[in-house]
Amino acid sequence: MDSATIRRQIDRIIADGSGRTRPVLVQMAAPGDERAELARAAATVLSRRALGATARDCLPPRRSGAPEAAARPGPDAAVGSLTAGVPAAREPAAGADGRKWLGPLLGNAAVQRALGADEDAGGRLWAADAVALDLPVAELRGLADEVDGIAGVYPNRRLPAPPMVTAGHLPEQVLENRASSWGVERIGALAAWGAYGARGAGVTVGVLDTGVDAGHPDLAGRIAAFAEFGPAGQRMAATANDPVGHGTHCCGTLAGGNSSGQWIGVAPEARLVVGKVLDERGGTDAQVLAGLTWLIGQGVDVISMSVSGLVVEAQAPPVYTRAILTALRHGIPVIAAIGNQGAQTTGLPGNDLYALSVGAVDHLDRPAGFSGGRTQVLTESEFIDRSALPMPYLKPEVTAPGVAVVSAVPGGGWAALNGTSMAAPHVAGAAALLLGATRIRTAVAARERGFVIADLLVGAVDELGEAGQDDRYGFGRINALRAIGLAHDRGY
Repeated sequence: MDSATIRRQIDRIIADGSGRTRPVLVQMAAPGDERAELARAAATVLSRRALGATARDCLPPRRSGAPEAAARPGPDAAVGSLTAGVPAAREPAAGADGRKWLGPLLGNAAVQRALGADEDAGGRLWAADAVALDLPVAELRGLADEVDGIAGVYPNRRLPAPPMVTAGHLPEQVLENRASSWGVERIGALAAWGAYGARGAGVTVGVLDTGVDAGHPDLAGRIAAFAEFGPAGQRMAATANDPVGHGTHCCGTLAGGNSSGQWIGVAPEARLVVGKVLDERGGTDAQVLAGLTWLIGQGVDVISMSVSGLVVEAQAPPVYTRAILTALRHGIPVIAAIGNQGAQTTGLPGNDLYALSVGAVDHLDRPAGFSGGRTQVLTESEFIDRSALPMPYLKPEVTAPGVAVVSAVPGGGWAALNGTSMAAPHVAGAAALLLGATRIRTAVAARERGFVIADLLVGAVDELGEAGQDDRYGFGRINALRAIGLAHDRGY
């Protein structure tokens, strides 16, 4: 990005704020050849998905040969495959790469003063090639001239606390589900347990939310690691906690047991790595990006995010794109709630180009009135060639149960809540079942794995709404049982 554009970004941040400092995210440029490869991948992904007449067009091609021969498909691969043109993965020790790209920025005197000497104190978000800073206005204004290689400067936005909306009415069809929460049955999880013995064993799912009550009887023994992050992305010393309850509910839907006599978790044998990035006052972009960076370093198999900040413009801010791509290059799909402000709205990071975003449906497979979705339009991007801009793309990709979902709350209880936040962990749980019942983790290279998982989840949905993808249902409601069957059929 040219220095004049960066100055305009900085000037807007200064004009929109108040006080003597501004909290910002400064992102550094990645190598040029990597950007070119990412551009080709993005163009392939979007064009094939957009032209898919049905969800099945999004399924990955059939595998042939030994695992090492499972190369990315060529130009004649099945329409809708998300693996074509995927960039090669960075090594999991990507902190080294992050420090390399951040070097010119970290060498600036003003940045050094803002960060302090302790490299573990936070602010260095290697997964996004970014640094979170609270800079005096004068020093922020001079940054564009003093540091070479800045890709963009963005506000470190405040994110709202996720809503805990209790379902006011439980329909009889919901109450009749005695064996499990209705969503666990509806997405085919119970059937997958029986048909394939798939309960998520051996799979680790990363969760970014308000924390977790690790002592809840439905979650005891399932929390493999916990970390809490502060407003500038700094690691906080803390034991597992959840002052809001939102994270505990999402963790329960993902991997909870049946201590109440009713199964609440889609993948009850999966392990959870939980990052607390929000509390009762909300959080910041830096906290979420720090959580993503930590989860990638933890080597999780899937990331679930029921975190959302409303984006009014059709152009979604690009600050999360690099971190999500870093996760995908490590084979980790990022599954995110699309937001709860209704039709023709979306929230970041769910509306990011590379996130697998999730809307909500009720027990009759009707889209929830609060569930977001719309056409996003990229008008500027470091990843997309200018000749392909403006580039529209639809969100969400899929829907899942998100109305009157019964799950765990802190203190050992249960509650029925509404929200796309409740839908996202159903999809993450389905991904855990898929990984536990197939050879995807061993047979598919890391650079393709996250895309193959997304292909199978999207391609196996129960199709609802318009033919192909629309902005209410995506391609349709998730179906874990079918995803596993289709994966086996294609050699995974």
